Amino acid sequence: MEEAATRGSGTLYDPGSFEPQDGALSSRDPLSWEGYRDALDAARSSSAADESVVAGPARIAGHEVELGLFDFTFLGGSMGEVAGERLARGLERAKERRVPFILRTATGGARMQEGMRSLVQMPKVVAARLGLSETGTPLIAVLGHPTTGGVLASLAALADVTVAEAGATVGFGGPRVAEAFTGRPLTGISHTAETALGSGLIDDVIDASGMRAYLARALRTLAPDQPHETAHAPPTVEKREEKPDAWRAVAAARSTQRPLGFELLLEMSESLIELRGDRQGVDDPSIDSAIARVAGRRMVVIALDRERVPGPGAFRKARRCLEIAARLHLPVVTFVDTRGADPGEDSEAAGIAWEIAKLLEELLAVPVPTLSIVIGEGGSGGALAFAATDVLLIFEDAVFSVIGPEMAAQILWRDKSRAEEAAGRLKLGAFDLLRLDIADGVLPEPVASGPIAAAIAYHLGRLSEQATSPAEHVSKRLERWRDRDAH
Repeated sequence: MEEAATRGSGTLYDPGSFEPQDGALSSRDPLSWEGYRDALDAARSSSAADESVVAGPARIAGHEVELGLFDFTFLGGSMGEVAGERLARGLERAKERRVPFILRTATGGARMQEGMRSLVQMPKVVAARLGLSETGTPLIAVLGHPTTGGVLASLAALADVTVAEAGATVGFGGPRVAEAFTGRPLTGISHTAETALGSGLIDDVIDASGMRAYLARALRTLAPDQPHETAHAPPTVEKREEKPDAWRAVAAARSTQRPLGFELLLEMSESLIELRGDRQGVDDPSIDSAIARVAGRRMVVIALDRERVPGPGAFRKARRCLEIAARLHLPVVTFVDTRGADPGEDSEAAGIAWEIAKLLEELLAVPVPTLSIVIGEGGSGGALAFAATDVLLIFEDAVFSVIGPEMAAQILWRDKSRAEEAAGRLKLGAFDLLRLDIADGVLPEPVASGPIAAAIAYHLGRLSEQATSPAEHVSKRLERWRDRDAH
């Protein structure tokens, strides 16, 4: 059976490590479909597999996992009762063993010859997926060619990390179904892995020959924490000898020479896998996000890119990251560096204010430790939605303001040329935020990955030790932001 499972997916796991389970399960004929039993026998003979799915324990680059592998040569990789049951049992074994579940699909969807008995495998595997989530165990989906129908619209679409093989057909309805339903031919870019990536529906497209290396990196990133020693707090600055110049700080915060958040993450991380897209049709490039390993600890990192303005998709993308963090019990780190949310016409029509509010709500409620570091500019509510965390740090020359100084000057005096004056009045500098009891610490310039990694290690370690439960993380955070008293 393992030999059959290697078709299209054998390079995923270490040779000889895969142990398919549940071989005694055998497909029935619930609809008494004429010729179905003969078709099953023919599929077993031609594909050398006993079903469209095999599942069981395996190793990938030495990491223990549970695998669920589809074989498209067996009745088009369709999911019938046996396929669904094997997937559900595999997910349950992954939960029990606390090892990642790796799903590799190659399927046309539900098995029509089993009718609704086939279709109800969708909620069956989703129920098992929910059980996996209870233990913070990762689910990684590899979408092979093709991946369509109910398999995609259930288990595959609910993975924590989703990648597709280059050139794979990916879509709910297969191309023939879509054309028959709509009565129109598809465009050349429809139903492709590459289009799914551009639409924010998957995290990456990887050549099949490189998939095992990708999974090895993902599993290395997601392996249990081995935190580095963090006995001492990272250096901070209590005050500046000379009086800070607000306008100079604004210029410094916006400097093109200042490192971007994701560049810093790449420097400091031991390994990472990027999280792309909001799963609603958009991958807003104004934020970069990843599951990363820093100082031996796993975390979800969300980095704003000051060179781009975040629209509604950016806030949805960040919320997806928070969902993953909550499900996998990973702390969240944000790098704030943006002039603010996109106030343009399209952004307004797409509900930018609603998306900011939802992200702010979910960041306050996520049941894991949270840390925000302002590395450049924090502009208005669009930036604060990424910064309402357990700990808020800011670099000496970074700024955070209720509104950008240019816009403040325009609103107050209808004169943008008075932006420098507005900057001084807004008290937007790092030491102003410290004095106003908004920031918890000021990090010394220059912005660099070393001090940031040290701050992350110290504060996440401290936060993890202080809270006795996920609920306590939330209650302390709500208390922190609720107690911003008026004076």
